Amino acid sequence: MTVPNDSHPFGFTKMSHAFPHFHPNPGWTKPDTTSDSIESGHSSDSVYAVSVPNLAITDTIGKHCILELYDCDCVRLDDEQFVRSAITNAALRAGATLLNLITHHFKPHGVTGLALLAESHISIHTWPESGYAAVDVFTCGDHTMPESACRVLMEELGAKRHALRSFRRETPGQIAAVDREPTRLNKPA
Repeated sequence: MTVPNDSHPFGFTKMSHAFPHFHPNPGWTKPDTTSDSIESGHSSDSVYAVSVPNLAITDTIGKHCILELYDCDCVRLDDEQFVRSAITNAALRAGATLLNLITHHFKPHGVTGLALLAESHISIHTWPESGYAAVDVFTCGDHTMPESACRVLMEELGAKRHALRSFRRETPGQIAAVDREPTRLNKPA
């Protein structure tokens, strides 16, 4: 039973962290604000959750990492070609298959990039004026390492501080029997 304490304009239910047992993913728990890697004042006291039917969970389909980068190199954050290169390197280091990469440079500053992976995606949004980047890495399958992609982006963007939250995505029972391994398009010669 969930106890809504507020409504979201799109129909999501706002859930209190006082009931962490409602969702088993550790990424949905309140971040440890005592850690040096999380900037205080930026954690939320609640999360939004969508009500879904009761589905049997059989295993995990992949891993999802949410990365906040602070005090980054502002020049690198505003360099579209550099961001493209960093995303490409991150995908390779994670063992993922890069299918497509699209980026956009905003005026006066900022870059958004999205890497389409056979295993899912990597996205980044930069705010050079604040030295900040928001990163999302989701990969399916057991052969990829999304945390490795995160480390590459931390290093290449020169982040002095970061916050990384990762959790496993659960596989609903009705798709568990389906072969979910991605087709490797760039097989080594």
